[in-house]
Amino acid sequence: MLPYAMSHDIGVLVYGPLAHGLLSGHLRADTRFVTDDWHSHSPDFQGDALTANLRVVAALDQLARDELGVPVSRLAVAWALVHPAVHVAIIGTRNAEHVDDAVAAAGLELSADVLRRIDEIARDAVRIAGPRPEAM
Repeated sequence: MLPYAMSHDIGVLVYGPLAHGLLSGHLRADTRFVTDDWHSHSPDFQGDALTANLRVVAALDQLARDELGVPVSRLAVAWALVHPAVHVAIIGTRNAEHVDDAVAAAGLELSADVLRRIDEIARDAVRIAGPRPEAM
């Protein structure tokens, strides 16, 4: 979607640059969501999709920590902010302490090599749709 948006001069508003919690670095294979949380009904956060995406998150986390000295959440937000198609990124949190991390992401410089490596790692990700009204 982002290459299309860029080629047609369409600005993208990113809703969920942390992939609705997946890129927070806090989800595990045994994470259980309460039944009134949309995640608990989403196939994106269960089974093989979750397992595959947690492998991708682990690889991104290693890149973030080893190469940049930052948590994967900061890398994710920084990637969204530096992408030329992205004009706005909505970053939600339930914890005020996470605001500082999101703000710090705006100053994180990502080299062309790091961006290329992110793209390589992300190729193995299962796309997630996020909350859908019919699932809420």
